[in-house]
Amino acid sequence: MTDYVVGDIQGCLDPLLQLLDRVNFEPATDRLIAVGDLINRGPQSLETLRFCKQLGNSFTSVLGNHDLHLLAISQGVRSATPKDTLNDILDAPDRHELLGWLQQLPLLLSIGDYSIVHAGIPPNWSINTAVAMAREVEGVLQSDQASLYFQHMYGNQPDRWSDNLEGPERWRLITNYLTRMRYCSSSGQLELCAKTAPNNGDEELSVAGFSPWYSYKGRLAAEDKIIFGHWAALEGKDCGENLYPMDTGYVWGGAMRLMNLDSGEQYHQYADSNQ
Repeated sequence: MTDYVVGDIQGCLDPLLQLLDRVNFEPATDRLIAVGDLINRGPQSLETLRFCKQLGNSFTSVLGNHDLHLLAISQGVRSATPKDTLNDILDAPDRHELLGWLQQLPLLLSIGDYSIVHAGIPPNWSINTAVAMAREVEGVLQSDQASLYFQHMYGNQPDRWSDNLEGPERWRLITNYLTRMRYCSSSGQLELCAKTAPNNGDEELSVAGFSPWYSYKGRLAAEDKIIFGHWAALEGKDCGENLYPMDTGYVWGGAMRLMNLDSGEQYHQYADSNQ
């Protein structure tokens, strides 16, 4: 079995199918793993969910912020924005099956030597801590507290970890770390407004003590291999040892990246060509 990891799909099914054709993907013997944000912004969100779900055990993914946003809308606790491309899912006859399947996906996956997460792991967490925190929120999502979770999911506070956090505030911060984080302080205080790439007008962030989550040499998960998406502005460029950025911004005119997890070989499907 060969494991392939794909970056943020965001409702762009056609380039994913092209990539899978290029590597002769066989569901009977191979597995596709996604870094989250399966849907939204692209034109084929419904088709993407249906395709991934029908792969059965040959597919898995972590949840991204757009996936959680869809679930919150479906729960009636949030309204869609003009930028969302989710109506086809919400109006689909099989919406309950698709959404129920989506809600069962994890926030963090451990595949061999790799940890797969949508946004990242804060510098103040080890891999073991991140796994424990992910499992805690997954348990809430798969319980009768899920509605309470979605009612309180949105927001930027609290912005720093404390073991004393409880309930919705604790769940929100864990979710923000794993699905929304880009910049933070060395102690894990979040800065959730900036989306630009490092060294691209982020001088004020640096002065304020915020840098990319992965840039801290003393971070507790520095020796672990981390595959992540979410940050399209990075364009998939090298972020350092043991780091594998997968969001290369297809939906924004960039590429979709597929990586053979066994060999490390990467494949790209570009939005404006057949490269």
